[in-house]
Amino acid sequence: MKASPRPADELLGAHVSTQGGVHTAPARAEAIGATALQLFTKTPNQWRESVITGEIRDAFQRELKRTGMRAVVSHDSYLINLATPDPVLSKRSVAAFTAELERCELLGIPYVVSHPGNYMDDPSLGLSRNADNYARCLDRVPGRVMVLLETTAGTGTALGARFEELAALRAAIPAPLRARVGYCADTCHLYAAGYDLREAFDQVWTDWDRVLGLAHLRCLHLNDSKTPFGSRRDRHELIAEGSLGPAPFRRIMTDVRFDHVIKILETPKGDDMVTLDRKMLRRLRAYARAGRRPPR
Repeated sequence: MKASPRPADELLGAHVSTQGGVHTAPARAEAIGATALQLFTKTPNQWRESVITGEIRDAFQRELKRTGMRAVVSHDSYLINLATPDPVLSKRSVAAFTAELERCELLGIPYVVSHPGNYMDDPSLGLSRNADNYARCLDRVPGRVMVLLETTAGTGTALGARFEELAALRAAIPAPLRARVGYCADTCHLYAAGYDLREAFDQVWTDWDRVLGLAHLRCLHLNDSKTPFGSRRDRHELIAEGSLGPAPFRRIMTDVRFDHVIKILETPKGDDMVTLDRKMLRRLRAYARAGRRPPR
């Protein structure tokens, strides 16, 4: 059965596999009915770098065009820690993140979502190292690729659980490069970090706009949470089936402030990697059809 037409401004999808090469990702996004996708340009839990040939680049671009994907986002490697005090890990992380920016520039991917680093010793020192290393990588790879700093759940020594910390990190990056730095908000991470999207939805986004600026929000990771409010644990659940429940997702899908923000599922995949993503996208679209709500 042919899928129904999507709204012209919809940017909704999921993180999809790149098994077989990055050029296979758009077809997987098409299979779940997405209009946007997120991917890894390399194996995320290995240091080994992937090589993007001209042939792979061209195949990827052809597939994006064939499938009609409207937005694509990369996510950096889980091993990268640009805030670490360890000089060996720092050097390796800078090299890996630089390579990520280079792959995205070659593939024409405009955004790289990145978890701020783990400071390990002192938060202020870690933030300074984090900013210096982001700047170093961006300077090495001129172009249009933007880094989207992702909100974190606040586990351990991870930076980025508080809006003020993310704002300070971006502000510490030199102005000429700062224009290439925005934000990605993860609903599960926000809730786990103590931002109550269930009971104080409007206040959370008012605070976001005051501290970070809604204009800098380029991507939303739509994930429910397996753990309670303020747990500081990063455990994703299916939409409306965790401690967040349906209400925050209904609000996001019907709030005009988020119409042009890329929305990406990172919810559990299930055995076939397709059925649950399709179900979650249908659920989110049903929320959107309930009607738009102006910002308060």
